[in-house]
Amino acid sequence: MDFCQPCMSHHIAIVEDEAAIAANYRDTLESQGFRVSLYNDRSAATSAFHSQLPDLAIIDIGLGDDIEGGFELCRDLRSRCPELPIVFLTARDSELDIICGLRLGADDYLTKDISQVHMLARIVALLRRVRALRTPVQEEHLIKQGPLRLNLERMTTNWGGQAIDLTVTEFWIVHALARHPGHIKTRQQLMDSANVVLDDNTITSHIKRIRRKFQAADAAFEAIETAYGVGYRWSGQ
Repeated sequence: MDFCQPCMSHHIAIVEDEAAIAANYRDTLESQGFRVSLYNDRSAATSAFHSQLPDLAIIDIGLGDDIEGGFELCRDLRSRCPELPIVFLTARDSELDIICGLRLGADDYLTKDISQVHMLARIVALLRRVRALRTPVQEEHLIKQGPLRLNLERMTTNWGGQAIDLTVTEFWIVHALARHPGHIKTRQQLMDSANVVLDDNTITSHIKRIRRKFQAADAAFEAIETAYGVGYRWSGQ
């Protein structure tokens, strides 16, 4: 099955300390036409990323003796490149780890029992979203709602003259809400808009992170309202 025909030139970095597992991921991705680089620890990955960033990063949390190394690497990558797709692929499946990963700015969190077909589908979905945001239809290049400015061509977010650094997933969620102010978007609709498989708790974590980013620029930010038991809406005020 050819998942990646539109994405053949993309470069994916895998940061994984278990060589056999990393090689298995690499072989799967290369069979679909991706270019893949492997790094077995945070130091090697950080050094490489300072020279050139990949198009997508797949990171394990525990990297040898560096049991939180993946979290630290994610934090560093996200601070340097807000739009870079970052995926955790790890054996750690606790709710706390998932929430921590998403709060640090990961776009997706997968566990190692995921099938190769499912993993490929999630990776391709992330890359397609980046491409879609960079090549939008002409009339939707700019969305304006009060102090909000979303530029889909440049994939930038601005609130009251200040830049807001959003991840790919966060950008799509804000886009889905702001396009129709006052309309309630269910959590499922937000998942569909972000083109990612999440659950209610992880959507809530993304919304909290988005709010914090806007509130850092404007302490009075209240544009994202909770419709309890249903979902969220952009206030339109």
